[in-house]
Amino acid sequence: KFKACHLTERISFESSDPKFGVQPDGSLYTQREVANLSEPIQFMVTARGSKDTHIWETTVKLALAGHTLPTPINQIGGEAGFHLRSHHNHYPNPRVITFPRRHQRGSSTNGLRRQKRDWVIPPINVPENSRGPFPQMLVRIRSDQDKEIEIRYSITGAGADQPPSDVYIIDPVTGKMSVTKPLDREDRASYHLRAHAVDINGNQMEPPIDLYIYVIDMNDNRPEFKNQVYNGSVPEGSKPGTSVMRVTAFDADDSTMPNGLVHYRILNQSPHIPIPNMFTINGATGEISTIAAGLDREKVSQYTLIVQATDMEGSLSFGLSNTATALITVTDINDNPPELDSKTFLGEVPENAVGVVVANLTVRDRDQPHTPNWNAVYRIVGGDSMGHFTIRTDEITNDGRVTVVKPVDYERNGAFMLTVVVSNQAHLASGIPSSLSSTAGVTISVLDVNEAPVFPSNPKMIRFEEGVPADTTLTIFAALDPDRFIQQTVRYSKLSDPGNWLRINRTNGQITTTAILDRESPYVRNNVYEATFLAIDNGSPPATGTGTLQIYLIDVNDNVPVLVPKEAQLCERSRPSSRINITASDADAEPNAGPYVFELPSFPPSVRRNWTISRINGEYAQLRLRIPYLEAGMYRVPILVSDSGNPPLTNRSMIRVKVCPCDEHGDCTAIGAVASASLGTGAIIAILICIIILLSMVLLFVVWMKRREKERQTKPLLIDPEDDVRDNILKYDEEGGGEEDQDYDLSQLQQPETLDHMMSKPAGVRRVDERPIIPESQYPVRPTLPHPGDIGEFIIDGLRAADNDPTAPPYDSLLVFDYEGSGSTAGSVSSLDSSSSGEQDYDYLNDWGPRFKKLADLYGGGEED
Repeated sequence: KFKACHLTERISFESSDPKFGVQPDGSLYTQREVANLSEPIQFMVTARGSKDTHIWETTVKLALAGHTLPTPINQIGGEAGFHLRSHHNHYPNPRVITFPRRHQRGSSTNGLRRQKRDWVIPPINVPENSRGPFPQMLVRIRSDQDKEIEIRYSITGAGADQPPSDVYIIDPVTGKMSVTKPLDREDRASYHLRAHAVDINGNQMEPPIDLYIYVIDMNDNRPEFKNQVYNGSVPEGSKPGTSVMRVTAFDADDSTMPNGLVHYRILNQSPHIPIPNMFTINGATGEISTIAAGLDREKVSQYTLIVQATDMEGSLSFGLSNTATALITVTDINDNPPELDSKTFLGEVPENAVGVVVANLTVRDRDQPHTPNWNAVYRIVGGDSMGHFTIRTDEITNDGRVTVVKPVDYERNGAFMLTVVVSNQAHLASGIPSSLSSTAGVTISVLDVNEAPVFPSNPKMIRFEEGVPADTTLTIFAALDPDRFIQQTVRYSKLSDPGNWLRINRTNGQITTTAILDRESPYVRNNVYEATFLAIDNGSPPATGTGTLQIYLIDVNDNVPVLVPKEAQLCERSRPSSRINITASDADAEPNAGPYVFELPSFPPSVRRNWTISRINGEYAQLRLRIPYLEAGMYRVPILVSDSGNPPLTNRSMIRVKVCPCDEHGDCTAIGAVASASLGTGAIIAILICIIILLSMVLLFVVWMKRREKERQTKPLLIDPEDDVRDNILKYDEEGGGEEDQDYDLSQLQQPETLDHMMSKPAGVRRVDERPIIPESQYPVRPTLPHPGDIGEFIIDGLRAADNDPTAPPYDSLLVFDYEGSGSTAGSVSSLDSSSSGEQDYDYLNDWGPRFKKLADLYGGGEED
């Protein structure tokens, strides 16, 4: 057990052997299992003071009880020894480390020698951040053989010849080992080197010794907070001692020494409400907690703390400090009940209105908005037993909106007195009482409006037998006016009557028929006929009510049964499987329909002679041949069908039976089917008449065509082919007045015969209204003797020639009609002018022939004037 030199000073101990440790009180203990203690164990213990930088070192030697301990600490072996001294920061008189020699005991009888165990070299302590000068000598390595031979010293390991290289050097002659630069414990805390001693030939003179160099920590690092701003929260109203948050700072210095021990304190609190010290901090852990009561979010919602971390266990004189900011948010609890702004609220609502807001309830709540502690919940606790109203909360303003969800009736209740209670979604905090202002009254007045007449029974169902004649009174379908305090008149009209079977009295609502009611009508669904009527009052504005009348029509036997099917097929030879299944359909309902009775009539006698009917059940019967063979053909078999009405109705129906030859399967053969498909006498006569009429029309058309062709061959054209205007149009491009207008000189309207004036034009310049300078195309000439079909062929040939003629129109474009040109043989028409005097002489028109006589009479004044 070690005893401190200064009992009042804190001393820390460090063992060089990881198997052993030293407690703060100096007690030595084992940290790991020690396998063998047969030989003494030696290691170094270093002691450091907390208030100064002195270092004490000592060697601990352990041996089993009864074993002899080695020589004192100041000697190693017999001749080789070294000395330990305490040094302050540097080594003014460096110690000497001598290579231990291997000592031998006397030889035994068998010649064996036992080697003595070497001592452990104490570690070398070097303070970090030394200011030099460098290199700074640490220790001297010496071999006791240096007196006999010349020794060379060297060191190896990390820091010498391995990275980081050249931190430590040694004088190879004197053995002085030095450090070459300041050390940083935070970069590297220890070094392990080996010292070597060789002669000048490189022969090893001493076994290598291990050198342990420890960098002594200095307080050269400030505490650093992990965050510059810490965020925490605490509920309002928290009791003292409630944990809020924790801040953490890290010091890069040795955490086992005061240099790395951090202490926390609060420098400032903002704001100082209600007191300046609402929070405290654990100096060792950095945990912030409340120290006083009175946190109220409605007064202070956030506190800002300046936290300081100081090393040297918080010593403000020697320690280094740093600061950080802690933001503490005071969270809301439901400590403020909602309060309505008024004790009474007013509203009004029209009767029969739904979904309208009739009143707005305003509320105050000092808790944090838009949270369950602030959100209002409204309840109607009185005055609305029928549930006419509800209160919905406005998500933005937190107001309560009284809304109508069920129509109110002014005639039943003219006003409502509601009692409303407001609360929060979250329950009030423990110990917080409810407020009297959380309850209020709401008075809602109902406004009278003109209500539509109401049919008491809607729809109204009545029952009648079908077949009711017209002008029969069915019922009184009257409506009531809900406005009991206003005397009004109700008038009735018809809205929907699919069959137009009914009418309603405008004043009293009496329903009468206008036609016979038929249950089998398509307007009847499931025996019910439905009509809709209107009731209109004379209010302002008028109101209309709708009522539906349903007439259930009771069936009567008024429809005869109809045989099904209408046609069938049967083999000409009677077979057991050759039969026809028949049934009936009846538009009436039970019991006026089936079961049916099927029988053959007694007239004509051949029906019962050739056919027979057997009943299967009340719905079906079978028709088959009574005789073994019946000639193939189409037969109309009458059958009497009776229903089950009271009295029953009987219908004589016809079924067409095609009798045909059958194969072995009972199916009609193709030949037999054709043979049996015989036609009646009327159908045959009609077909023959149609054939005769068709042949007559064909014959008349042929005769007419022959006669027309003969006329064309014998009758010539009315005019001479040379004077045919069509030849003139196609050949000469003339615009004459007609076939008889041939006595006039048309040369003035034709193109000139000479082309000199066009040939003299430069290349590439030509009027678009001039005929191209190419040979004229040859058009076909009509023969002298006409043929009935030559007109069409002649036109087609001329059209084909005109399409291929590049000289044909439209070479005279409409765009250039205003250009007259020069050198025209037709002369100029610029002399034509209209006289404004009205005395123009048009007598010359009489000389132009009969074609212009009418024009001469109009302008020249003839006999008619």
